[in-house]
Amino acid sequence: MEAEIMAVVKNQVCIVCGNHFTTTEGLFLRDLNNRLQAEIRHRYKYAKNSSFICLKDLQQVRLSEMQSMIDQDLQVDKEINSKLEKKLSEQTYQVRNINDTVDQQLTSGQKLADAVAKFGGSWAFIVTFVIVLIVWMALNVTHLFGIKFDPYPFILLNLFLSCVAAIQAPIIMMSQNRQAERDRVDAENDYHTNTKSEMEIHILHQKVDQMNEVQWPHILDVQKMQIEVLSEIENEIQSLKADQKAPRPGSRTTRHPSRHAKEHPID
Repeated sequence: MEAEIMAVVKNQVCIVCGNHFTTTEGLFLRDLNNRLQAEIRHRYKYAKNSSFICLKDLQQVRLSEMQSMIDQDLQVDKEINSKLEKKLSEQTYQVRNINDTVDQQLTSGQKLADAVAKFGGSWAFIVTFVIVLIVWMALNVTHLFGIKFDPYPFILLNLFLSCVAAIQAPIIMMSQNRQAERDRVDAENDYHTNTKSEMEIHILHQKVDQMNEVQWPHILDVQKMQIEVLSEIENEIQSLKADQKAPRPGSRTTRHPSRHAKEHPID
């Protein structure tokens, strides 16, 4: 009798192992998510929506699918990192500190030109030059201490100013030319720096897009599979508890002798 009942109950054939199971020991293909359905249909071409798969083989398929998603994500990350390393290795230009590079190449004449240009463009030069002009003109107008080396209209002073202007102009131009060269080197260094930064940011965008569009959905799918596994384990535990509580066919309930004696006393 019990063998006939078991034969009737275990009427589902697993599409993977081919063994017979009850409906509570597995799931039908139509009850699975689309990813698992596609994976099972890919492995077994004859699978249908009504096909049955046992829990053990279903767990193997789930684990295989999880591992496949993890390997796929790792492969994509490896390709992106390899691409970044390749781009960085192709860039032979090294970012330099322009201040150290330019200052180490200065000659004595260039340093002197910078010093003259720096002093000539300061308030110290203007105040000093005004004081010299006032003292020069005052001495030659008032004849203080009998000094009169450049009477009005101060021809010697005009000659001196012309000489200062003639000498100061090319010195300032030398400093400006050196500053223009420095700006050119600085601009070239900024260009290479921006190019490298743009390339790195572009690849980082690819990694972020990979995480948002692929890896996070895969993580959610893995979590869903874990929840499904836990739900199936809980259902199986509940089923085992129900089987333990249910009375077996052909078993008899025995009564306690003392209780039986109390219910039917002997006359």
